Amino acid sequence: MRIGTRVIHAGHGPAVQGEPFSGGVTFAAPYYASGDPSTSPYTYGRDHNPTWTQFERALSELEGGAAVSFASGMAAVAAVFGTTLRTGDVLVMPSDGYYTARLLANGFFAENGVQVRKAPTAGSGLSELPERAKLLWLETPSNPGLDVCDIEELVKAAHKKDVLVAVDNSLPTVLGQNPLELGADFSVASDAKGLTGHSDLILGHVAVRDASLSKKLLVWREQIGAVPGPMEVWLAHRSLATLEMRMERQCRNALAIAECLLTRSEVNGLRYPGLSNDPSHEIAAKQMRYYGPVLSFVLADRAVAEKFLRSCKLVIEATSFGGVHTTAERRARWGGDDIPPGFIRLSVGCEDSRDLIDDIAQALDAV
Repeated sequence: MRIGTRVIHAGHGPAVQGEPFSGGVTFAAPYYASGDPSTSPYTYGRDHNPTWTQFERALSELEGGAAVSFASGMAAVAAVFGTTLRTGDVLVMPSDGYYTARLLANGFFAENGVQVRKAPTAGSGLSELPERAKLLWLETPSNPGLDVCDIEELVKAAHKKDVLVAVDNSLPTVLGQNPLELGADFSVASDAKGLTGHSDLILGHVAVRDASLSKKLLVWREQIGAVPGPMEVWLAHRSLATLEMRMERQCRNALAIAECLLTRSEVNGLRYPGLSNDPSHEIAAKQMRYYGPVLSFVLADRAVAEKFLRSCKLVIEATSFGGVHTTAERRARWGGDDIPPGFIRLSVGCEDSRDLIDDIAQALDAV
């Protein structure tokens, strides 16, 4: 079955006469559970929920491994760190990856004796695994710089040293890239981004092929309490049905805009893995189905970047990415990333590409 069909049918059981296509939302804290609790599939709302079950079944079908849903993308990140890292272990991660993941590693986990080693996504630095390395954390394409690393090759190098590999797959989603198929032990995503695509949910998940890792993640979620709301999970499952349509449109739009920006003298440092001349294109083409909806470029300075954003009429100034609305921001305003003051991260939505190009062009003309 092709992926476009799978995302629509994922998680739905066999047809039952008179039943709806998809189950409704289950709001529950306690369930009826008399006698031996092991005889009941559901006992308490922090442990399990039928709405979670259906969504996680859908994610498992798409990821190719058991999926566990969490309250946010960072809750998912914390679950992987928390179930794999102990005092004295070494975590290797990209120096140009998501800032809050780096904050968590350098903060709580470093304070509790985990050594953190960083290297850029591009190049060979991430393959240099020191003694006592326990987890190799990858993010490809990196956020916000859009460098790409070879997941399969890094997995081979890591597994030779018994190092687990996790991939933050938030930007491409499982539709654009499948880390478990490429050998990774964990596929991690913030589902607030492209997977759900409507900028109205905070959610995350982790998928694994190893049943023992899945069990550890479930225990972590239960004991830490990083559980998703059933309404958010139901909305996320509903959004899966349009994932391929959204991603196809967004990536087509992103490539068209990137090709247009190549012609603009105001623009420097343009990055989009889908461009044939992008430094990441060769590796991206090998492991990605879609190149994602995000591109980046650099304008002259902070003032020019801010004027560009103010001049846009369709492009909304906002953080995050992957939604159906096109958004952009001067990413350096947050700090924490080694990027120029005029660096723009642009998340391309589902509008007509001609309207977006016209809007971006008039905003560039204005600066």
